[in-house]
Amino acid sequence: MLMERSSPSELLIRQRLAALTRVLPAAQRGDVRSLHHARVATRRLREALPLLVSGTRARKLERVVRRLTRALGPVRELDVALINLDELERDGEMPKAALSRLRETVEEERRRLHAEMRRTVEDIDLDKLTKRAVSAARKTPSVPPRGRVRDPQRLAAARLRAARRATAVRAAIENAAGIYLPDRLHEVRIAVKKLRYAMELARELSGSRAVAAIQSLKEGQDLLGRMHDLEILIARTRAVQGSPVGTNLRLSGDLDRLVRRLETECRQLHGHYMALRHKLLAICDRVEAGPRRADTAVSAA
Repeated sequence: MLMERSSPSELLIRQRLAALTRVLPAAQRGDVRSLHHARVATRRLREALPLLVSGTRARKLERVVRRLTRALGPVRELDVALINLDELERDGEMPKAALSRLRETVEEERRRLHAEMRRTVEDIDLDKLTKRAVSAARKTPSVPPRGRVRDPQRLAAARLRAARRATAVRAAIENAAGIYLPDRLHEVRIAVKKLRYAMELARELSGSRAVAAIQSLKEGQDLLGRMHDLEILIARTRAVQGSPVGTNLRLSGDLDRLVRRLETECRQLHGHYMALRHKLLAICDRVEAGPRRADTAVSAA
């Protein structure tokens, strides 16, 4: 008896769930690399669910996966802060006392948030999530053309979603303007990340091998992410300065020096972002035009 072939939707859901399942146990234990990969896997799964699973089933599954993303996020941010402190210590330019005091604070907060994250992950039945997501994807209507695996309806929906993401990136870039405003630049980073995941999904559904635009988005995401990570470290440094416990004038001065060092790098990175903006906007142009080109082709057929 021939086995029933999995639908493209089911395969994509299985792939994303497998990526999450592989790394989540180690992430739960606190492994830095696995925690990062688990967080990325949850975001990719969340991007795919609304397109590959229909109706309320998608929303329910997405809520569960969002809980995982939110639990992993704060711990990941502190992991990056500790990595940045390691880099600063290796450079040897910053006072060790300031770095040590800041590390103690970050590590203490990381232990607390890791315990909260573990409790959240333990509450989620990953096997049940996998079964429900695969079953929902299998039941979702799919109309591939005869003799092909691709689903033009779902691909069109993916491209339309990517176009909306591109419009959001454009709006975020325009809102950030050319001034160094960390909160607005963080919104650009989030929008770029969502566009990247949407384009990855459309690429998989189309079978395309084109990666240049996605690589450019990753470049922008990494650049903006570095700025955000340094801003988090600046905020932690200022919090230590404001603490009435364990801070003296010399330590406060050393922490001031650290803040100036981090702020200088942020502004240098902002200059690189300004040079990259035209490339990001050009990608938005192409992605936004995609559904319009498809409509024109259909009308002409």
